[in-house]
Amino acid sequence: MTNPHDVIIRPLVSEQSMNHMAEKKYTFVVNKNSNKIEIKKAVETIFDVKVDKVNTQNMVGKIKRMGKHSGKRPDWKKAIVKLTADSKEIEFFEGM
Repeated sequence: MTNPHDVIIRPLVSEQSMNHMAEKKYTFVVNKNSNKIEIKKAVETIFDVKVDKVNTQNMVGKIKRMGKHSGKRPDWKKAIVKLTADSKEIEFFEGM
């Protein structure tokens, strides 16, 4: 995975992630096979910021039913990235 856009899939926008922005924490949906070092390098490359810490969570997909048939949503990985105190904000989240 040399391309940083293959590591960071999309930002995760929720009420909780918006509250974390005051502490310079940003939440992303990332590739399931990526590790913390790859996520840190990808965020620093794409957004031109300094990353202090990366926390990851493996999210299990929910089981959904449609009548008697049941299916499962795919599993995915979430990364919460904390920026350093002297780093600038990520402009992508500013208008939300």
